[in-house]
Amino acid sequence: MHEPKVANKSTPYWWEAAPVMPLPPQPLARTVDVAIVGAGYAGLSAGLALAREGRSVAAFDAMNPGEGASSRNGGITSGSIRLDYATITRRFGEQKAMAIEAEGKVAREFLYDFIKSEKLDCDFQPVGLFKGAIGYEQYEMARGAEALARKLGIESYAVPYAKQRDYVGTDFYRGGMVRMDIGGLHPAKFHAELLRVALASGLAVHSNTPVTSIERDGSGFRVATSAGTVQARQVLVCTNGYTDGASPFLRRRLVPVRSRIIATEELAPEVMARLMPKRMMMGEGRELGFYYRPSPDGRRILLGGRDSSRAGDPAAPTLRLRNGLGEIFPELENVRLSHSWFGNVAMHRDMLPRIFEKDGVVYATGFCGSGVVWAPWVGTRAAHKLMGHGEQARTAFDFRPPAAVPFYRGNPWFIPAVIKGYALQDRIAWWRASR
Repeated sequence: MHEPKVANKSTPYWWEAAPVMPLPPQPLARTVDVAIVGAGYAGLSAGLALAREGRSVAAFDAMNPGEGASSRNGGITSGSIRLDYATITRRFGEQKAMAIEAEGKVAREFLYDFIKSEKLDCDFQPVGLFKGAIGYEQYEMARGAEALARKLGIESYAVPYAKQRDYVGTDFYRGGMVRMDIGGLHPAKFHAELLRVALASGLAVHSNTPVTSIERDGSGFRVATSAGTVQARQVLVCTNGYTDGASPFLRRRLVPVRSRIIATEELAPEVMARLMPKRMMMGEGRELGFYYRPSPDGRRILLGGRDSSRAGDPAAPTLRLRNGLGEIFPELENVRLSHSWFGNVAMHRDMLPRIFEKDGVVYATGFCGSGVVWAPWVGTRAAHKLMGHGEQARTAFDFRPPAAVPFYRGNPWFIPAVIKGYALQDRIAWWRASR
């Protein structure tokens, strides 16, 4: 018996305007300066920087370029870090914590300057982000926005409950905070435009060409692909949530976790004006919290969150998101959905984006659900690392590899239990907030 159809389409809403497609086949170069594994945001950003410096570069993608997380995400330019400042300080020291905090500001500015200078048509809108507080205790934490403004010069401020509806049409939260250095873009258009300028720079991109192995060969590497073998002086791996057996060292450290997004049918203009009055990006303070936003044309609401399923495309995760949408906006309880889709984000034990080197191979990966900002930034820094450009390669995220996940070899069997643990934390937080 088939499960009921919850949404009209199971492909990303973003593919309506920017479908992912294979590239025309091209001859495989026998030798290159750099071979890049993965042609998403990170791989293309790195390839662009390398090609513009005169390096011969080939990027290989096991799927169509951008078919993974680069065209499936929410398009929110948050650059958020999963760990809070206190935790980063405790684990890595105060100097590293402050450097990471400051680098988020620089990475967002880098992205915005890149979009502007390259004239990328990707519906970028610098509208700001509102993050809702679950209870008054979280609102007190949101007041830390003022400290953020003082330290880094970011326009950031707390929003009391009395003024909440100026930002989002719900009484679900108890106030929140706003950051005006965050915006939204169309992720598939951004990837298509990035691909366009990368190809124009001379980067060779091979679609549907998985890399099967990377082996040391003298002073360089032998990179075996489904289309043949190429000799590369250097190798950069940017596979993130789609890492496979070709990179066993990385695979033991990155856990692919499904993230799902739903898109509503088109809503009446007066409904959108009431629910999303400032057309801002939206987030919240729950462990399994939702992120949501208006579509770039302002006619729909897209809402995303964790998906604990591991196979197929079951209806339950879509229903959970629609229920969550109805919890925030009761008038949308029975709204029809046009799209529901999922993609993999890469989580790891350190929860910090990373550049690292192992046996001569450089890795740029581990974006933990915030790749819109971090993937282009980290990919570009990794390219400068390969070229030996000290200052341009400098980043707080270039340090030791993430720790391996015990008993993990590519099958994330433990994800449902982790999701249940987060859900329990959220129920406890909700109980404390409602006392």
